[in-house]
Amino acid sequence: MGILNITPDSFSDGGRFLSREDALARAEKMLADGADMIDIGGESTRPGAPPVPLDEELERVVPIVEALRAVNVPLSVDTYKPAVMRAVLDAGADMINDIWGLRQEGALDAVKDSDCGLCVMHMLGEPRTMQVHEPFYEDVVADVRSFFEARLAALGSAGIAASRIAFDPGYGFGKTVAHNYALLGHLRQTLPVGTNVPLLAGMSRKSMLGAVTGRGAGERLAASIAAAVCAAEQGAAIIRVHDVAETVDALKIWQATQQATQEAASGKHD
Repeated sequence: MGILNITPDSFSDGGRFLSREDALARAEKMLADGADMIDIGGESTRPGAPPVPLDEELERVVPIVEALRAVNVPLSVDTYKPAVMRAVLDAGADMINDIWGLRQEGALDAVKDSDCGLCVMHMLGEPRTMQVHEPFYEDVVADVRSFFEARLAALGSAGIAASRIAFDPGYGFGKTVAHNYALLGHLRQTLPVGTNVPLLAGMSRKSMLGAVTGRGAGERLAASIAAAVCAAEQGAAIIRVHDVAETVDALKIWQATQQATQEAASGKHD
């Protein structure tokens, strides 16, 4: 999943793709580099980010969705506002990626009658304040799993099939560095027991990587690739990244190794 931020204040690429021309060029480059889907965002959700007025978010994302709907790859829109959900679905979006996990009033109503995919993310607190106070969990993996169980039940009660849903543990959204790595190392364990919902992992360039490497947001390519491979190893089906070409190459090597290992185990190797 290639990240297309149409924002002035995203933490690592804010302001770079504000114009229609730059945004479309960025999307085309990511597709050429091997992206399977594009995630379009019109509001930064970095820690401390202020909310964006509804009209402004609509002006940013709807024209880009309309312009890209003929590219023949799924288009996701990163939003928690029901009005934006309705507008982008009408414009041709295929997925809603909601940091609030469809908990805002009207969100379920906005998506339940469509057939779009839905990414339900876990977040403790809200973007403006989620990292101000030290986040606390009794057991972060169990707490995230419980949240997913509750959201799966709520969406099911609204008539939304589980086959439409993906889960995102929300790296960096109300978590300490230790919480983030616990979730990365136990990603499969965040799934509710007996379910097989696809998992999305988004760690690209995030501060959890800088905390370990000591590098700034613009110097975290190697760390982002390593995190992506770790996430794939731990069961992630969707990897959300800024650096598509490099991540695709790394995942190809990981996949080839997995295939060779499986063939060796089954006696099919030469």
